[in-house]
Amino acid sequence: MSQSWSSEPSTPNLSSLNKNYTRCNNRGTVNDKSPQSAKPSGMFSLRANSPSGELLDLSGLEEEDIEQISALMNSLGNLREAERRVSEASATYMALNETDMRALHFLIVCENLEQDVTASSITRHLRVSPATTTKLLDRLEKGGHITRSPHPTDRRATTIHITRETRKAAYESVGAMQSRRFHAAARLNREERDIVIRFLVDMTEQIDMKHADWAQH
Repeated sequence: MSQSWSSEPSTPNLSSLNKNYTRCNNRGTVNDKSPQSAKPSGMFSLRANSPSGELLDLSGLEEEDIEQISALMNSLGNLREAERRVSEASATYMALNETDMRALHFLIVCENLEQDVTASSITRHLRVSPATTTKLLDRLEKGGHITRSPHPTDRRATTIHITRETRKAAYESVGAMQSRRFHAAARLNREERDIVIRFLVDMTEQIDMKHADWAQH
């Protein structure tokens, strides 16, 4: 997913968060209202994307099935768009970029699980180079978002910690929004959740990059 932030901006101090939060709210970037039900005529409808069968063979489907699958694809598109808006608004609020936000999320999760985080573990999680990780951590430390301390067992490494202020800011912004997903999942019964899980696992497998020969070069 493309983002509008540069990969290595300067990282403002935490004192700028309240100003960014007010500006972000005034712009109304985050809207927690549920989107209207997706219609088959949307951006991701089957016929809109493969009108002559170049991508999809619809000959074995009834019209009602085509419309229902189109509605499903449009609903997924609406979800991705909602996620994009939350991601952009959260990054604006925190005055960080997408990679920074992913690193902070990783730090929060590892801290919750009582796992030590090192620069190399962040590198593996973000799938970036060690040099990129070094620059990222320098930015975050300069901005007051992380601290570093000696590793408890490895003298060659340091452990990375998210600061209390940044953790609180992240929880109150993107964390609070993302946690609302729980309500949608909780409203389903176990059988319905199993169906959704199987569908999402299958969907993820279908678009895995291992199937994209054009991207292997």
